[in-house]
Amino acid sequence: MTDAPWDSLRDELDRWSEAGRSLRLWLRDDDAIAPSPALSRLSELAERFEAPVLLAVIPMLAEPGLAAVLQAMPLLQPCQHGVRHQNHAPHGAKKSEFGGGRSPATVDAEIAEAGLRLRDLLGDGLVPIFVPPWNRIDPGHAARLPALGFTGLSCFRGHRLTGTGDLVLLDTDLDVMDWQGGRVGRSHEDLIAELVSLLARRRTGSIDEATLGVLLHHRDHDDTVWSFLDALLRLARAHPAVHLAEPRALLDGRRDGPASAG
Repeated sequence: MTDAPWDSLRDELDRWSEAGRSLRLWLRDDDAIAPSPALSRLSELAERFEAPVLLAVIPMLAEPGLAAVLQAMPLLQPCQHGVRHQNHAPHGAKKSEFGGGRSPATVDAEIAEAGLRLRDLLGDGLVPIFVPPWNRIDPGHAARLPALGFTGLSCFRGHRLTGTGDLVLLDTDLDVMDWQGGRVGRSHEDLIAELVSLLARRRTGSIDEATLGVLLHHRDHDDTVWSFLDALLRLARAHPAVHLAEPRALLDGRRDGPASAG
């Protein structure tokens, strides 16, 4: 692969610098349940580039060994990823663990029980962001998350919050995986083209946002994904327009409104 796609990303970031804008780039990784070589590789990547990662852990599937390894992986910051990552949607509907057809009392009880198990396993350092499996949650269920102890909700771009002013929406915007094409990493060219488009829309004001999240799934990454992340974080760490943001800090930043010109 030539360096031309990466040059296009550098050029876009240079435009951010020229416009006095700064980008908060952050990472979320889903479906953590156990120690693995892939989890260790994710931690090594985070350490190499000082890039915090919001690690979405499936509470009722998480293994006891996960707690011990995360103690040595401080940049992997755990949060609650649903309950069991179990699909409750009707046949033919998009997968969801927390669809509108489920009883509020049942959903709340499951989320609370799963949260207790996760705290028992990982301690009180959990980031208070709820990540629903498949990035889907009914607005009515989402509105009750603050009462369950959450201050943030993270789905995928295009999600909307209704019925609560107490919950910060911190969505991801770029998925590195091609799920329909065989659960493989997307090509660098495709990812960079999408990333440049997302950044240009933010810079020109068609999206009033200076934060961009990258969605990872360490258990499914192939060499294409790992090499993309290495190159992306290397560029991000070196470019003055980019700040590699900590998820917990983004919660506070969103309460104060969008990032101002830097």
